[in-house]
Amino acid sequence: MKRPISATIDTELINWIEKELHNKERYRNKSHLIEVALYILKKR
Repeated sequence: MKRPISATIDTELINWIEKELHNKERYRNKSHLIEVALYILKKR
């Protein structure tokens, strides 16, 4: 089950997220991108 959360993110990271979202084949939306990033961080 997924639950909504809220986060305050630095402008530099928001700009990076926006650029990454241009790759529609890789990320569906901001939530998906953040979920993938957290999963990768967790695996480290």
